[in-house]
Parts: sequence; structure tokens; C-alpha cells
Amino acid sequence: MDDRQLLAKPFNLDADGIAWVRATLARLTPDDKIRQLFNLRSAGNDPATLAAQQAFRPGSITRVPGPDRAAELAIIAAFNRAAPSPLLVSADLEGSRLSLGGGTEVPNPLALAAIDDLEVTGEISRIMATEARATGINWSFTPVLDINAAFKSAIVATRGYGSDVATIERHALKQIEMFQANGVAATVKHWPGEGFDDRDQHLVTTVNPLSMEAWEANFGRLYRAAIAAGAMSVMSAHIALPAYVRKSNPDAGIEAYRPASISRLLTETLLRQELGFNGLIVSDATGMGGLKAWSSRADYLPQVIAAGCDVILFADDAETDYRFIAEALADGRLSWARVDEAILRQLALKAALGLHRADAARPAPDMAANRAYAEAVTRRAPTLVKDIKGLLPINPQTHKRVLVFSTGIIFPFMPEPLPFALPDMLRGKGFEVTLHAPGMKVDPKAFDLVLYLFGEETLLTRGHIFLDWLRLNGDFVGAMQRYWSDVPTLLVSFGYPYYLYDAPRAPAYINAYSTTETMQRAVVEALLGNQPWNRHSPVDPFAGDAQARY
Repeated sequence: MDDRQLLAKPFNLDADGIAWVRATLARLTPDDKIRQLFNLRSAGNDPATLAAQQAFRPGSITRVPGPDRAAELAIIAAFNRAAPSPLLVSADLEGSRLSLGGGTEVPNPLALAAIDDLEVTGEISRIMATEARATGINWSFTPVLDINAAFKSAIVATRGYGSDVATIERHALKQIEMFQANGVAATVKHWPGEGFDDRDQHLVTTVNPLSMEAWEANFGRLYRAAIAAGAMSVMSAHIALPAYVRKSNPDAGIEAYRPASISRLLTETLLRQELGFNGLIVSDATGMGGLKAWSSRADYLPQVIAAGCDVILFADDAETDYRFIAEALADGRLSWARVDEAILRQLALKAALGLHRADAARPAPDMAANRAYAEAVTRRAPTLVKDIKGLLPINPQTHKRVLVFSTGIIFPFMPEPLPFALPDMLRGKGFEVTLHAPGMKVDPKAFDLVLYLFGEETLLTRGHIFLDWLRLNGDFVGAMQRYWSDVPTLLVSFGYPYYLYDAPRAPAYINAYSTTETMQRAVVEALLGNQPWNRHSPVDPFAGDAQARY
């Protein structure tokens, strides 16, 4: 990697920046270099855990921040004191329940696509970036360029900008612009493109099944646009692209399904050479089933770097993973030249972000203004998909007695579902709300409204999301019951937008995209007629089933 590449997009380094990169690389020991390849996941404030991670001296961390900004900055400062170069500190800035701890609750990408206002996406992205940078985060694993083509995909669902390529492109480019203008490097993912396979790479190596002509019209278009816009990094995922592999080897066999994260053909030849990407490449999490299913960790971990990734995302056991890399360097499976190239790109990104300068910290954002703005624009997201019987708006005079069915808010990092706040919000408006419990006998005459609340956003390690009538009702007979012929009935999804596939005859249905209390308040205001409904869907909410429209 020569100075011309450091001068070029996306690094755009000046002479001082290049000099710092070269000098820093020169003083790194072989031990330093191996450790710099790793991004460790860091959460909480346990002193022993933090001390062990800081002693490892990684090149980057993914921080799950708590609400105490000063404490977060102190933790990151301790990492930097131990490290041979300033850390890249990453996070998944995706909004909704992946909003920063103590930060502003902002809409997720699918909600932003429903609003479809680039000014809104830009301002929400600015809020996320300034709050993140003030907490010490300088690198985001977003925006998501995946296309929500396979509606059963639980992993794309709400974390992408929907199913229309032009919409995805507009909003992703705006987020890249605003993140990087505010000191946070953007990462486009999941290379080479997710969303046409309805499985989850956390569980299985997923497959991008497109021909190269179709790939170019979809993902090729999106990644070329992001690269042209100066996206600083790309996440290479555990996704296969058989059509590209078979171009050079028609008899590739199982090699056609090698994950991009360990495929030099997909990462180096297609992404670097053909698409011209000069920035940093980070692997997706190396503990995911889509990679573990391929080979042993001792085999695939060195391949992540050898294939062209510059950062290994997460460690099962940091010192053991260190040994896997050291052994590969000793036996020739991995070269020091490739390691040096990876470290150079890491250092170039650090210099591009100004981390080598003493003034890299950013001031505290105006949290009150940020929250007021996010609250206002969130009210624009809830989408009325259908209301064939003219139920809405509701009021406590005609719909006073409300029966609520729900399995709660499912969040993959929580052991049990979280309760919805919406029932209490309705009680505060004068409604009498009953929460259905398994085994409860329901007399339709006892209620004026039946309300179904679903709270499943993108769910990691959940094969599929669907309307589970059995779990919702608690028994076999209840699972077959449908109340909407006798009682006004409304289904509201605060996440996955395709529940009409399992309830096509439901008379009224709303997509609200995000499970936050901010979004729940927005839905209540719209239910009461105090806020107009959005009518723009960023996906086909009918999931291709014509009967669901009626």
C-alpha cells in the first residue's frame, strides 16, 4: 500500500497524516501488530473484564455504552493509555433499541424509509453521530445496504431501508454523508449483500442467489454508490455469492459457497479490484454460525485476514485467537506483508478521523433539542396499511373496553420479553384495558376493541419471524379463534412489517417499525386521531398475498 492510496478516497490524508501512519507502523512490534488486528466487544464496567481487555491492546473495540458519558470516556481513555495507537471505537448505530444508552431514541432505518424524507434521515444521522462521538465512539457499523426482498428474513427486517433499491441508496448515502461529516466513519454492510435469502448468517452461511447481472443492478449499484460517496469501511459478511465464483470456476463445487469474509475472490478481487474500494474492510462477527459452520476457528480466523479483511471482529478467547494468528504467520498460511497492509489501513482510518491529534474529542450535544426533534419526526412514521371497516380513529366512548393480545417486546439481548407501555398509555386516555393471559376465556360481548401488539424488530439468531397464534393465545383452541367478525379488531406491529402474511383477513393493520416508547406514544396519538397516519410503505406489507389487501 503506497502513499497514493493514503492520499486517495476515502482516507484523503495530508502529509502530516501520512507521516503519522508510517511512523506508527514502524514502531509497532510483531506482537503489537497481531493484537491490533482484533476488535474486542466491550460492555459494562466490570474492572477485571475491562483490565483484561485493555491489557490485550487491541486496535479497536466495539463498545456497548452505558448512560454515563463521563464513565464511558474514562473507559475508552484507559484503553488508549494501554494501546500503541488510538483505538477505533465502534458501535451499531441503527436506532430504535440499538440507540445509545442514555442517548436519544431515534427511528430505525425502516421507519426512516417510511418517512422517506432525506432531511429527516440527515438530521437523525447527525444526532446519532454527534451523540456517539461525544461518548467516544468514532466508527459505526452502518448503514445497512441489504435489500428486504425475501419477506421472511428476520435478519434484514427493520435494520435496512426496505426493498426499493433507489430508496436504500438515497437514505444510505445521506447517512454516510452525515456520519462522516460529524467524525464517525461509516461502514456499509453486509457485503456482498443480504436479503434474497430469508435465513440468518448468525445461524447459517447465507447465500446471495442473484446472477451477476442482477447483482450489479442491485448490490453492485448500492456498493458502487457508497464507495463513490467516500464510505470509509465495508463489512465483509458470512454470505456467499456463487454466481461470481462460478464466473472464474464453473466447477467450484462447495467453494462457490465460501463466505465472503474468508473469500479472497469476493473481498479482494470483486470489492477491492473491480469496485475500487480503498478503505478499511472489517469482518462480520467471527463467532457467528455462518462462519463457524465452515471450518474450525483455528483455520478460518487467519483466513479472515488472508482473504483481505483488515479487522477481525470479536474474539472467542482473545489470547487463544492471538495464538491462531501467530501460528498461521509461523507456518506461512498468513504473511506479514498482508498483516502490515491491514494495519496500514487501520492507521489510515484513524488518521482520517483525526484520532492522532489531541483535539479529537467532541463537545456534548444538545440532548433536549435532539430528543424533541426525534419525538416529532417519529410521529411521522406509523403507517396505516389497511382499515377496511373504518375503525379508526378510536375513542374511549365507543371503544372503551379494550382486550390486548401480545407476547411482548422481543429483544435478542434480553432473556425475557419486555412489556409494552401502550396499554398504560391507553388507560391514561380513559380506556379500560384488559391484558389477555393464557387460558383466559374471552366473551366477545365484553369488549369494544381487540388489539394485537407485536414487538419483534430484526432478531439476531431467530430463524424467522411470524405471527405465532399458538403462543399469542396460549392454547390450541384459542390459536384458531378470530374475533374480528364480532368485535372491531386492530393489529399493530412495532417491528417486522409482514404479519398480514399470517393474518391476511385482519380488517385493520398498522406498521410502526420500532418498539421504543417514543414510537408507542406516536401510535397512540394517531389512534386517537391527533396525528395523521403515514400511508407510505417502504416494503410490500401484504407480502405478495393479494387477499391481504381486502
